[in-house]
Formats: sequence, structure tokens, C-alpha cells
Amino acid sequence: MKAVVSVIGKDRTGIIAAVSARLSALDINIEDISQTIMQEYFVMIMLVDAAKSKVSLEALEGELRAAVGELGVTVHVQHEDLFNAMQRV
Repeated sequence: MKAVVSVIGKDRTGIIAAVSARLSALDINIEDISQTIMQEYFVMIMLVDAAKSKVSLEALEGELRAAVGELGVTVHVQHEDLFNAMQRV
């Protein structure tokens, strides 16, 4: 299963490290990543492959929110198919 992970919030040190460390711990591979700073806001979108992981999308979102909880950013996880369908609208 592939998913799109988006992370948005005020820029701070450690956001990418926290997200990527938790993904690695869950045996989830980052296939593509794009991040930018828009004024003081950090925006990151990742395409991840969770085929080896036994975690559900809901559990993955909870895990990532816990990983970045102290950093003050928002995390959303969507199945790749849902993300693609929303982009076609």
C-alpha cells in the first residue's frame, strides 16, 4: 500500500528527522519527498510505501502525529488512490 503523507506547520528544526525516523521504525519506505519553506511555514509531501509494514493508515497517522507532537505541525495521511482521485476533481 502506498500513501501520501503531508506535514505542515511553522518551520522548526527536527521535523524531517522525526517523521523519517518514525517511518523507518515502522518499516515504511520513503519513495519520494518534496519540502519547501513558504515564509515561516514548513510544507512537506511524501509518497511512502507501507507494503512491508503491518500498520493501517489510521495507525500510521497516529504514529506520525505522536512523533511530531511537540513540534507543532499537522500531519495527514491518505491512501495514494484517494489522493490521486482528489487531484483529478
